[in-house]
Amino acid sequence: MALADQKPVGSGFENRPDGATVIEGIDLAGKTTIVTGGYSGIGVETTRALAASGVKVLVPGRSREKAEANLAGVEGEVTVGTLDLGDQASVKAFAETANAQLGQLDMLINKAGIMACPETRIGPGWEAQFGTNHLGHMALTVGLMPLLQKTPGARVIALSSTGHKRSDIRWNDPHFESGDYDKWDAYGQSKTANALFANALSRRLKESGGHAFSVHPGGIFTPLQRHLSQEEQVQLGWLNEDGSPSELAKQGFKTPEQGCATTLWAATSAQLEGKAGVYCEDCDIAAPTDHESPMGRFRGVEPHACDDEAAERLWEMSEGMLAGV
Repeated sequence: MALADQKPVGSGFENRPDGATVIEGIDLAGKTTIVTGGYSGIGVETTRALAASGVKVLVPGRSREKAEANLAGVEGEVTVGTLDLGDQASVKAFAETANAQLGQLDMLINKAGIMACPETRIGPGWEAQFGTNHLGHMALTVGLMPLLQKTPGARVIALSSTGHKRSDIRWNDPHFESGDYDKWDAYGQSKTANALFANALSRRLKESGGHAFSVHPGGIFTPLQRHLSQEEQVQLGWLNEDGSPSELAKQGFKTPEQGCATTLWAATSAQLEGKAGVYCEDCDIAAPTDHESPMGRFRGVEPHACDDEAAERLWEMSEGMLAGV
């Protein structure tokens, strides 16, 4: 799962397929999945595509009412649960209920997250993006390990981002307890953590035949941008001054339907057998970043996000944080 393992397999999916296309023809009937954030943005499309394929989908969220309203038009077997990733008691309660009620867990898709929010503290003082995007999902996944380990071929997908390029793990100060807070560095660190978590988890699922992968879904306009002003999005090159999508966004961004495709490919593709722990993008394993290319800012994976020793170091550090709550 090191940088040398980041070799595209030539999946055959080009021109930005949607999620339904990626899983077309794969027999998923009777399988069970949990999709955190499965009621918002690309999460809705992830849920929709899986449910239409006969998968039993459990979607946890902080607001059952909002989740039920957003999923009202989705056909298939979809149920809603209660989960606040920023509240460890809520995470524990959800995992205990799922372990008691579900007979199997074929796919765990850790999609929920926050991005570039103002400095916020959760739990025992954790920085909110690291605490929610990484620690919340780690606690959930560890809590669901009894289900994952007894389900043959279970897969866990961690939603990372090209934002991982912004920051390695801040090993000496992950919660910004000293120095100035930078919301983009905090987001980047959390996305690096998602990738390293999948790397480390893959070794812990190996004995039971499970796999874990991290995924960059692509640039997509979703509620994830709710903390960004229009001015900021203009500065980032995503919007024009009048609020319309920029040419960069039109050329590079995906629709929500396309944005769930890599997640679904990683969750189901036979091409990833034996390649656990890799970072994926555009329905394939991502290549290492080409820093000579103008697209290096948007594509590829950095060494710090696929380093086995760093992954184990993060796992141990995170276990210590979770043990303290």
